Amino acid sequence: MSGSLWLKPPATGTPLPAIPRPRRSSDGPSTPSDGPSTPSDGSPAPPGAYPTAPGAPPPAGDGLAADPLDELVARIGGLAAVAVHPDEIAALLESDGMTDDHIRLTYGRADSFALGEDLYARVERRHPAPAPPPGGAWHSGLAGCLLRGLVFALPGLAYVLAAPLLAGEPGRFGLPGGTVPLLAGAVTGWVWNQALSHRAYTWLGLGDRAAAARALLTGAPAGALAGTAVAFAAAAPGETPAALFAAGQSLYLAAATVLLVLGRERALLCALLPLAGALPAFRWDLPGPLRAALLLAALTAGVVLAALVLRPGARRGAAGRGGPPRAASLPYGLFGLGSGLFVLQAGIGDTLVSGAGAVIALTLSMGPAEWLLHRFRGESLTRLRTLTTAREFRRAVTGTLVLCLGGYLTALAALTLAATLVWPGAPWPTPPRLVTLLLIGTVLWLGLLLQAFGAVLSAAVVCLLAATAQSLTPGADPVAAGGAAAVLAVLTCALLVRPTAHRV
Repeated sequence: MSGSLWLKPPATGTPLPAIPRPRRSSDGPSTPSDGPSTPSDGSPAPPGAYPTAPGAPPPAGDGLAADPLDELVARIGGLAAVAVHPDEIAALLESDGMTDDHIRLTYGRADSFALGEDLYARVERRHPAPAPPPGGAWHSGLAGCLLRGLVFALPGLAYVLAAPLLAGEPGRFGLPGGTVPLLAGAVTGWVWNQALSHRAYTWLGLGDRAAAARALLTGAPAGALAGTAVAFAAAAPGETPAALFAAGQSLYLAAATVLLVLGRERALLCALLPLAGALPAFRWDLPGPLRAALLLAALTAGVVLAALVLRPGARRGAAGRGGPPRAASLPYGLFGLGSGLFVLQAGIGDTLVSGAGAVIALTLSMGPAEWLLHRFRGESLTRLRTLTTAREFRRAVTGTLVLCLGGYLTALAALTLAATLVWPGAPWPTPPRLVTLLLIGTVLWLGLLLQAFGAVLSAAVVCLLAATAQSLTPGADPVAAGGAAAVLAVLTCALLVRPTAHRV
């Protein structure tokens, strides 16, 4: 049990001090020993003959030794005072090597859980007040998150520029020509780059930026090749232009992953500036060579900037240690697959959620979504340090979760209405389609939240099951989205109301 809670193992040199067993020598002051002793004449030891630990209560007036539990309180009271549940104290006792037999013999309690409950009841809660974040918590990191949302959405202009270049005969499954290879390459890139990002972020968390760059240096080109191969394999005769565009799309996804993971959002924004040339294409027909030149300029700039920031990873030995196991990144790839298929099928199915305007809104909303994830994390840690009971913590975290999710859905609805007004020919979202969009947004945000807390496999399974239901039952998007949102909401509440889920 001790390894499953938030408590870290104590340092090797600072275990809990052993409880002294006083004895009295016949010709000197009391000295610690392994067990109590009496004077040689058999008479009871006089009061004060037994030493007490610093901070422990004095011995009782009848000559008996102090209660060992009081001595234990004096030693670990500081740690017990900040616990929000008795099990945390039990984990502390177990991590220090206290067995149930030792606890029964020394303290008269059945096991570590019973002793933890007694200590939790005896010690007053004393949580240190957290230091307020600079500039106010509500504004911390907001600009960076909005910038990331913008760079997530800008690549959509590439499809506007490439649309006349990809025009052709109707494709398979009732979709426009070239859609299948484009989607196949995109999903492959999402899966690969999600797993690659997790591995690189793990290196960054270990403080080894050069090793993170090394992982990206080897993984990003492999992901681009995989996306290109899948796109060409999925292309039918006459869809070669779409497959070529999908190859460029895979190369861009690899470069964007490098820049985003290494914190170069502004560089990526500069690389995407040529795509702003798509704005006149909404009203005027641009020449084909100009469209191709703008696409190639953005792609080239992104690849060159990614190569420049990867230079530290090219040095020999930059990978450092063996690194985290690659299998640990697999669930993150599965989440990329599940969420990608879920959103794509909701977008291309019969219940397309208000057209291109909703797609733009959903992409732009990833910026506020990321900021609200950070907000939830920060608020939970603050509550963990300031509240005194597990019940208060559960109530506070549930309220914060509702507020953050409601804030994201409000931002998504506002962005949908704004994008519908701006995008030429976008249909006005009807109430059922808007509800479906909000359910899709709920699935994405809760899935990202579970991913942030390590429960990524559960989120991936739910998204994959919802995507499978959409495939087997056309027109079931609202039902699939609603069911997935309900399951993820239950999983989120079950996990995140526990104090131990937020310990770092």
